[in-house]
Amino acid sequence: MTASAATVRNYRVDAQSTDVFGRVLCSAREHHFIVDGPVQNGCPGEELTPPELFLSAVASCGVELVHVIARDQGTAVGTVTLAVQGTVDRGRQKRTDVTVFNSLCLDFVVGGTDAAAAAQLVDGFKRR
Repeated sequence: MTASAATVRNYRVDAQSTDVFGRVLCSAREHHFIVDGPVQNGCPGEELTPPELFLSAVASCGVELVHVIARDQGTAVGTVTLAVQGTVDRGRQKRTDVTVFNSLCLDFVVGGTDAAAAAQLVDGFKRR
């Protein structure tokens, strides 16, 4: 079974070290940004760190998909916000081969609609 061009999405991000220990130059398409390793690793920690970038990807995906799902369902919504909090406890990892988040908490606020419609939109995001 071959996936059609409409269902396949390819993405690419490049990263390279810089002259500053623990600082990485990243590029996605024509966009460039700096990522720092966390201070706990002896890195600068001044720019966003990899865990913060991961959580921001989850948050931006959630906000964008709630809008897309609302549009597809013909549901009007106002401002959508999503706060994502994650905890990494290096002393209590479920896996020994990689570091994973021990917990994530997603707190959606969907404006411009009632609670039932907002809950349905958030459930739609969870299923995706």
